[in-house]
Amino acid sequence: MSDTPRRRLLDRVRGTPSLLAANSRLVGDIETPGALIASGHVQGDGQVGGELALSAGAHWHGEVHALSAVIAGTISGAILVSEKIEIAATAVIRGRVSARRIAMARGATVEGELTVTSGEPIVEFEEKRGRSST
Repeated sequence: MSDTPRRRLLDRVRGTPSLLAANSRLVGDIETPGALIASGHVQGDGQVGGELALSAGAHWHGEVHALSAVIAGTISGAILVSEKIEIAATAVIRGRVSARRIAMARGATVEGELTVTSGEPIVEFEEKRGRSST
C-alpha cells in the first residue's frame, strides 16, 4: 500500500459517491450515508455521511452537515464539518463555517463566522490545482 497522500476526492472515497451533475437542480433536503459530489444547484439542507465535494459553479442554499468537505462553489447557509474542510480559491461561503480543521486558499470568500473546533489555526494556502479540479 502506498503512503502517497490522496489529494483527489475519488482517490479518498470508499464505495460509490452520490452525484448531482452540472446543470441539475434539486429542491429539498439531501441525506446520503457516503460521499456526495455536487456540481449543480441545491435548495435545501443536507446530511452527508462522507465527504462533500462542491464543484466550482455549483450552488447550495441551506445548511449542510458533512464528515469532511472540499468547497469550490457557493454556499448560502451554514456548513458544519466534523473533520476537515478545504475552501478553494473559487469558493464563496455566505454563512457560518465550523470544522475540526480549516484550510482556506488565498482568494476564497467567506462572509460569516469561522470556527475551528480543534483550536488549531486556520491554514492558508496558495491554490496550485487547475480551476476545473475538485
